[in-house]
Amino acid sequence: MTLTANWSYPTAIRFGAGRIAELAESCAAVGIRKPLLVTDKGLANLPITHATRDLMEAAGLGRALFAEVDPNPTELNMEAGVKAYRDGGHDGVIAFGGGSGLDLGKLIAFMAGQTRPVWDFEDIGDWWTRANADAIAPIIAVPTTAGTGSEVGRASVIVNSRDHVKKIIFHPKILPAIVISDPELTVGMPPVITVGTGMDAFIHCFEAFCSPNFHPMSQGIALEGMRLVKENLPKVFADGTDIEARGQMMAAAAMGAVAFQKGLGATHAVSHSVGAIYNTHHGLTNAVVLPSVIAMNKPAIITKVESIARYLDISGGFEGFADYILALRQELKVPDKLRELGVGTDRIDEMTRMALEDPSAGGNPVKMDADNTRALFEACI
Repeated sequence: MTLTANWSYPTAIRFGAGRIAELAESCAAVGIRKPLLVTDKGLANLPITHATRDLMEAAGLGRALFAEVDPNPTELNMEAGVKAYRDGGHDGVIAFGGGSGLDLGKLIAFMAGQTRPVWDFEDIGDWWTRANADAIAPIIAVPTTAGTGSEVGRASVIVNSRDHVKKIIFHPKILPAIVISDPELTVGMPPVITVGTGMDAFIHCFEAFCSPNFHPMSQGIALEGMRLVKENLPKVFADGTDIEARGQMMAAAAMGAVAFQKGLGATHAVSHSVGAIYNTHHGLTNAVVLPSVIAMNKPAIITKVESIARYLDISGGFEGFADYILALRQELKVPDKLRELGVGTDRIDEMTRMALEDPSAGGNPVKMDADNTRALFEACI
């Protein structure tokens, strides 16, 4: 692989094949001597995780692991992780994996030194200023998927186990100090995860671009991120060992997470609600929902979508882009409707309420209300 670089935007990123070998050096750079590796249950026993722990042990960093992380992590997972961190006398976190492992690893580092409950730091107004910033442990992020971009994010998503609502916890220092973005770690992803995470990256960029909020820097990043996904996601779906395309997808995932500082929209508001209740894969749920959201938002986004189509060399303007999304989903074997993911109609009213309360709803180009949101769920299911 010829793609190798050191980036300092939006944080220090060591990008390139084989750069997981620099893990110990990265720990030393941020003062971590006894890290806790946080990952999800599915990754805990895979070769890439064993090899990473071997690297830690060889450098005298131990091989401590916390893997009680659900696909949609809750505060119960977080509390268990904080206990493991404190009991083990750790001084930093290596957040390792996809969105769930990265998000929970970041939250463990954030909450290990706090005295207030995690819900006091929800992404509302200036609630983040309630945190003791000096007590936040250093974080190194090692993504093993190319989708959420959580490795370059200043927030984590967590499910409240009592009401099953997804909450966003924000603090500027949740942003990892160093990211090791090594596409070799993504080669073993099953096709369904490759598709779900890749579509998540695309939709982060798409919803950010269509958001009515003002952020020209995110606008440009979103557009190029979509191009990278368009060119490379079909390649990695067809050949999971295409390391160049894997690298481009990792770049696109990070770009999506930077871009959505501009805002997200109805796709994510719906997906968060569905995932909290039915525990569906976030990115795959987004991919199922997207065409219905595009149709709902058409009056407000037609000009922007025409711009996207021109940049991506898609003919036919808005309708051509909408057809492209349908064709891409078919090529990637994305289910057509949420019912194929096990989602029923019996909890539409509950999901509608949750979607309207979701922070992503505020960035949707068409104002979401009870009527159009319920109709959106009906169309998606």
